[in-house]
Amino acid sequence: MNGRRGDADLERSAENEWAPPSAIPSATPGSTDAVEEAAVGRQAASGVLWLTAQKWTIRLLGFVTIAVLTRLLSPEDFGTVAAASTILPFFYLLADLGFAAYIVQAAKVNQRMLSTAFWFSVSAGAVLCAVLFVIAPLMGALFGDPGVVPVLQALSFWVILTAFGSVPMAMLRRSMRFAVLAGQGAIAAVIAQVVAMVMAFSGMGVWALVGQSLVAPTITTILAWISTRWHPNLMFSRREFATLTRFGGQVLGVEFVAMVRASGEAAVISSTLGLAALGYMNIAQRLVQVVQDLTGGAIVPVTTVAFARIRENQDRLLSAYLRALRMSYAALSLPLTIVAVAAPMIVPILFGAAWETSYPVAQILAMAGALTVGAWLDHGLFYGVGKPGKWFVYALVIDGITFGMTAILVHSGLIAVAWGFLGVCVVATISRWFLVARILSAPVRRIVGPFLFMITAVVTSGAAGWGVMLITTSLPDVVSIVLVGAAVTLVHVTVTRMLAPQVISEGLIFIARSRWGRRIPILRNRRVTSDATS
Repeated sequence: MNGRRGDADLERSAENEWAPPSAIPSATPGSTDAVEEAAVGRQAASGVLWLTAQKWTIRLLGFVTIAVLTRLLSPEDFGTVAAASTILPFFYLLADLGFAAYIVQAAKVNQRMLSTAFWFSVSAGAVLCAVLFVIAPLMGALFGDPGVVPVLQALSFWVILTAFGSVPMAMLRRSMRFAVLAGQGAIAAVIAQVVAMVMAFSGMGVWALVGQSLVAPTITTILAWISTRWHPNLMFSRREFATLTRFGGQVLGVEFVAMVRASGEAAVISSTLGLAALGYMNIAQRLVQVVQDLTGGAIVPVTTVAFARIRENQDRLLSAYLRALRMSYAALSLPLTIVAVAAPMIVPILFGAAWETSYPVAQILAMAGALTVGAWLDHGLFYGVGKPGKWFVYALVIDGITFGMTAILVHSGLIAVAWGFLGVCVVATISRWFLVARILSAPVRRIVGPFLFMITAVVTSGAAGWGVMLITTSLPDVVSIVLVGAAVTLVHVTVTRMLAPQVISEGLIFIARSRWGRRIPILRNRRVTSDATS
């Protein structure tokens, strides 16, 4: 079908009508690459801070929710939902087909492209939702528990809910409206957590977790449509579909491999060690993921857009990547080190004594998490510069090795599985150095540099924290955790200042460029100085 307006009008509408003026690069005669990069930097800084604030809001309340739920629900309940949830993202990916990722980084979009992506996602989502409902018994047999069947059938509606909101969400990310995204995500998560707690106290068991999983995407999707004020036209373009599919197919490949690996690992663990073991693994993963989300959850959505905006200038792209890598390592490695040391005290306090089996797994996964910090940024880099195919090859190899290690080590227990994952992370990190160096046309040593200061800070601060924990065993756990955290922080910051002194100044400049930083006189002055010298 053809629209009433020409392509030029449609492109202007798609680019300008749904994005705030601040998201559109300046086209004035006096504009320069430096000015445009500074504008992108300000938007990226604000985006990271807004999304980080969202993560803190969600996770702090989530800690309360999970602390309550782990006392009301059994490890088997968590294992059942974890088993069912591993297959859901795969079905959503088939519905989205990577179109949202293309919309985010594309040089131009138009109404025909957006409508084509929307109608495909909704149609595919409805079909896949029905398919998942029908094949749920087969999944129950795969996981060795019939209780997975009704849970998976209920969660199948998650696919259509998320597919319906994929295009509006992509439009908000493309226009870098991260404050809106952060607010919507926080509202949806809080309501979903309240629903879960009410259902749990009502004695609904595992259905409390199901309710939480369905309420959040419902609210997020509704708010995204309200914010974009966009509506699709009755048009479906084969040409636009082909363009979307070429890029999206590679994105789908990456996510498909990850989903297969996650589903396979869950099936192997549950069938070999039982659903309770999968529940223990799930809690350990949640603890580490919470820490990662609180400190670096905004990296991928922000950097993908930011890198796409400056990808034509190789020097600026390399400079921006190295600054982001240094700050990411500094921000994420510190809290992960604290978890790696203090997990034996953190897990019982947060989740109860029944979950002590999770703490050694959480310690190992936290160490692995420190190594995977760079993977988050590299993911945004490869997508931002339009090379998801190269990332697909990397993901295929690494996820294949990860699953193989899990299948081999699962008979030795969860701790052995966690150690295997840590070993794979070492291999993955080294391989990414060479991949990124080639993408950025830079020497490998420049990519390795930020990692060296991070690993030194982690080892030394971790050793200091371990020593403090050993000499404070007679104190209450809460006091010991505070002292361990203080020791790790002090040593970590000291080592960072010695080996990478520019990290702190870069971090302050990054904050100063955001809307929040411009309200603080000291940071505002730092931003002005930085912009003048860039």
